[in-house]
Amino acid sequence: MFKEILVIDDNPDIRFLVCNILEEQNFKVRTAANYDQAVLEINKRLPDLAIVDIKLDKPDKDGIDLLKLIIKKNKNTPVIMISGHATVKVAVEAIRLGAYEFIEKPFSKEKILNYVKRALESSQLKKEKNIIENKLFHSFDLIGNSPSIVKVKKIIEKLSTSESRVLISGPTGTGKELVARKIHKNSLRSKEPFVIINAALLKESAYEKELFGEEFEDGNISFGALERANKGTLLIDEVSEIPYETQANVLRVLIDQKFKRLNGSKDINVNIRLISSTSKNLSELVKVNKFREDLYHRLNVIPIELASLSSRTEDIPLLITYFKKKLSEINGVQQSLIEINNDNLYTYNWPGNVRELRNLVERITILTANEKKNDINKLIEDILNPSKSLDLNQNLLEKSFTSPLKEARKHFEKEYLLTQLKKNHGNISKTAEFIGMERSALHRKLKELGIKGIN
Repeated sequence: MFKEILVIDDNPDIRFLVCNILEEQNFKVRTAANYDQAVLEINKRLPDLAIVDIKLDKPDKDGIDLLKLIIKKNKNTPVIMISGHATVKVAVEAIRLGAYEFIEKPFSKEKILNYVKRALESSQLKKEKNIIENKLFHSFDLIGNSPSIVKVKKIIEKLSTSESRVLISGPTGTGKELVARKIHKNSLRSKEPFVIINAALLKESAYEKELFGEEFEDGNISFGALERANKGTLLIDEVSEIPYETQANVLRVLIDQKFKRLNGSKDINVNIRLISSTSKNLSELVKVNKFREDLYHRLNVIPIELASLSSRTEDIPLLITYFKKKLSEINGVQQSLIEINNDNLYTYNWPGNVRELRNLVERITILTANEKKNDINKLIEDILNPSKSLDLNQNLLEKSFTSPLKEARKHFEKEYLLTQLKKNHGNISKTAEFIGMERSALHRKLKELGIKGIN
């Protein structure tokens, strides 16, 4: 895709010259002739690179202020400062604040092109570095030879040259985000942003702002996920949680490829590839009028269904081997020689699916570094054996029947909350959401019951 460059200079001859140079090289160019125009263009859409004159039309505002504005919005956007009057002090200050380079006027065609190409290359390297450093867990491969996984891999491969929308469905922990990342990585948009918005974690009042952004009276702008994902891919995780009213606005974006920010009056054009994921059955939600049918059909162009781990247990040995190798890379240690193989691995229901297996492998490799095979098997059985839960329930029942009502209720609440916290690996927010309790109220209840923390 063509790179977009914003040229800011109050001299029309300079703007004309720079535009011609850049357009000859197939760059897309926008211009601003003064400070206010520049602010509007920056707020409208951040370019891939900005060329900014230091001295502009305002006595109290200049190119340095624009540099600060751009860096504040995205520190990785390269800015080349130009001037015919600036001092060494100003040039040093510009570089210190984050400018890629400072060029004195007049400059040659070769010089400006050289700096532009180097700046864009540097920016691209930063993007790639950020991707690599963005938690290695996000770069996990899709592991398995089961028919369901082989089918998913083939679909991902076919999507490499497609711009079609994708709807990924499957239980929690099956790797929906991973599949979305793989689709993006294999696409023509791979070098552009990959943005995630988790609809399940947002308050009802926040959806519009998170998606579309917001404009404020002082001229500042909060960019939403749609703008941040421009030219790239947007993943809406748990799309079923988007309020019914907001779904109509999402539909309009898909149809028109444009939207208005909150409190904004101008249309913002975007070019995105939309991927959605859900752990719920959207077609069933359509039937009960909890999800728009027209939006569902727009999202469900290419459906991808991820199977639960319990339905593809033949992949478990491959996954264990892979996670052991990946964990060694992450922790910078030699790969564990611990053999993780137990009948319980294949009979367990795996409610947390692949994510739960990954956590189990990590836990075992950390806790059993020098343990014998029997001890490792005992740990696996302790973690996975469902009889433990049955024994716990039986003991709880017996204890409840021999206690006053108030005390019995307290016993039950404590064991129930402990169980739910363990299922969610101690995550208060997820536990509160599952049991239908406010986070603050759950904190109070845990304190009241003497529950301090879960590992």
